[in-house]
Amino acid sequence: MINYFSGKLNYKAILLSFLIFPFYNAKAQVKTDETKMNEFVKNLMSKMTLDEKIGQLNLVTAGGQSKTGSVVNEGIEGGIKKGEIGGIFGIWGTNYIRKAQEIAVKNSRLHIPLIFGLDVIHGHRTIFPVPLGMSATWDMSLIEHSAQIAASEASAEGINWVFSPMVDIARDPRWGRISEGSGEDPWYGSQVARAMVQGYQGGNMKKADAVMACVKHFALYGGAEAGREYNTVDMSLIKMYQDYLPPYKAAVDAGAGSFMSSFNTVNGMPATANQWLLTNLLRKQWGFKGFVVSDYTAVNELTNHGLGDLQTVSALALKAGLDMDMVGEGFLNTLKKSLKEGKVTQFEIDQACRRVLEGKYKLGLFDNPYKSISEEREKHEEMTNDNLSFARKIAEHSFVLLKNADQTLPLKKSGTIALVGPLADNHSEMLGTWVVAGDPAKSVSVMEGIKNVAGNNVNILYARGSNITEDSLLGARSYFFGLKQLKDSRPPQEMIDEAVETAKKADVVVAVVGESANMSGESSSRSDINIPESQRDLLKALSKTGKPLVIVLFNGRPLTLTWEDKHASAILDAWAPGTEAGNAIADVLFGNYNPAGKITATFPRSVGQIPIYYNYKNTGRPFKVGDAAKFKSDYLDISNDPLYPFGYGLSYTTFNYGDIKLNKTSLKGNETLTATVTVTNTGKYAGEEVVQLYIGDPVASISRSVKELKNYQKISLQPGEKKDVVFNITTQDLKFYNEQLKYDWEPGQFIVQIGPNSSDTHLAPVRWLK
Repeated sequence: MINYFSGKLNYKAILLSFLIFPFYNAKAQVKTDETKMNEFVKNLMSKMTLDEKIGQLNLVTAGGQSKTGSVVNEGIEGGIKKGEIGGIFGIWGTNYIRKAQEIAVKNSRLHIPLIFGLDVIHGHRTIFPVPLGMSATWDMSLIEHSAQIAASEASAEGINWVFSPMVDIARDPRWGRISEGSGEDPWYGSQVARAMVQGYQGGNMKKADAVMACVKHFALYGGAEAGREYNTVDMSLIKMYQDYLPPYKAAVDAGAGSFMSSFNTVNGMPATANQWLLTNLLRKQWGFKGFVVSDYTAVNELTNHGLGDLQTVSALALKAGLDMDMVGEGFLNTLKKSLKEGKVTQFEIDQACRRVLEGKYKLGLFDNPYKSISEEREKHEEMTNDNLSFARKIAEHSFVLLKNADQTLPLKKSGTIALVGPLADNHSEMLGTWVVAGDPAKSVSVMEGIKNVAGNNVNILYARGSNITEDSLLGARSYFFGLKQLKDSRPPQEMIDEAVETAKKADVVVAVVGESANMSGESSSRSDINIPESQRDLLKALSKTGKPLVIVLFNGRPLTLTWEDKHASAILDAWAPGTEAGNAIADVLFGNYNPAGKITATFPRSVGQIPIYYNYKNTGRPFKVGDAAKFKSDYLDISNDPLYPFGYGLSYTTFNYGDIKLNKTSLKGNETLTATVTVTNTGKYAGEEVVQLYIGDPVASISRSVKELKNYQKISLQPGEKKDVVFNITTQDLKFYNEQLKYDWEPGQFIVQIGPNSSDTHLAPVRWLK
């Protein structure tokens, strides 16, 4: 080493260093991060026993921390010390996680740190709208920032792995987990998947406020038959590649660190033991370099799928490419025996172990096992004013105005309002489904929000009106993990009568109704997706008073709202808005924010239309309005059209779309088509509009969707202001998976469509040759 300072400057030494350094640097082996990781993991694995390698594949749940106060149970503590556990999920908080990590780092033979996972689905302590609601913002910067805040809050407590985002495409609103995704469109779902992964992981997972994303559920989970949870999925490869797989691929391209296998079958083989899915597609075709964990006991459940006993199915899952077994301990208890019997190889065990250790390395856990555990951050960086302000903002932006007859909304900040409904003065249902660490008691109720926003000139009269449901079966199955419906013991008619009398004294009625938090989410499929009957009875009685009726809707899925659409004056879909629910709802009701949300899943008129989605394919006998109905693809008793189409959402103002202007009507090869439309705010309020671009491919080598979303722009306009919205279209926007599953485009005519939703568009044809 050259001593540059030895009392006086050594100029010869300095000159010599400049002369030889370039040559030295050129010859030196520059170790990339990946090289360093590979060397580290290889060295560590050379010291590990077979039992310790298998232990890294074992993910357990501690469970019950809030009830018992213990960090982990006795059996788990022993397993950590023996190196039989690679990760834990289900605990949070710095105190719990630090103690659990200390057991691994200080008491296991090789001091390998644990990875700590948690269901952080739409926020950690600060809760944002359910993902289906967030997707209605059509704002990737908001969605990404929600993930950043969730990562920051969760990581402060030591969580370094979140089981999110759920990117499953869903076209059946009977399926409860539609609430956890981004709706029905693969292109839009891909944008959300990318934003969520980037928000969680940032540019460097070693940072203290970053976490590893776990993309779920791979794959096709949202295609469950009959919308019934955990049910069979069976679809063509073209449908799979074109409509369901793109968001997973987008997450891989965004650098997602881990994937979670799904419960369902794919091509007849359960995903958790599907080598084509986990190895050929995910790793070989897409280049995924992270690890794959099973869903909860999914390895054990392979037995119910008919694939064999626990030892057999554990071997199948490992050989397929599954790296980590959640809870079931099939890997832990059978792989050693399977290795001796030749049912698995040492290479397969090592490969899975290496992938799990690489995940921990990428998180920086070998550098500092306690890297993000910070009591100071936990105390000062959770549920901050900034976080709550953002929660309020993203909730406002997620709301969708479904109806607004006679400009009923926004409400005046004067007069008398009758506030009714079982969700109007309720904290327990504000957060929505799959909230693990959020505290409902810290949420803002609709009653509180209206009082905060409306001011002293508004007189609020409250009546509960009904319970969420009087159906004992629905009520019992909608509440679990010790939760209970907050029920009023009075007879239903007595509550309705009280609400009607309250409404008669008011200028306008605001009815806050819909689903409870856990009427959607996992294991919450519904065959009837109406508002529960007890609340519909309330709405019918309120409608008869003749007072303007504003429905504020809580829901985790599209509902059938034909009666409500016909009889209510206004309907505001608030989804499940999160911690700042009441404040955000009040901001929109009173016009502090003009709603601009657009739905990302079609609302049917009837469950008989399901599955229903905008990008359907034509049949040989398509029905068109005005045609004779017989022997056409339609229903005898209902329209084919949905109640609210994909991309739909109103505003307090109105927007006019001009005709589409194309820079060319005939193109060749890799030219770029420019499509321009002038959008004008023709109303009285400043507002935002989501301008949507669709493309149709009417003649192709296979039957194609009638249209597909290809882009959008969200613009803001003052009253009277107009803006030219320009879309640049390339051949990349024309590509699809053909019969050979080749992703390519074909020459011919295309229909460019631009509008405020998927049904109301302006059209412009263009011819594009190779």
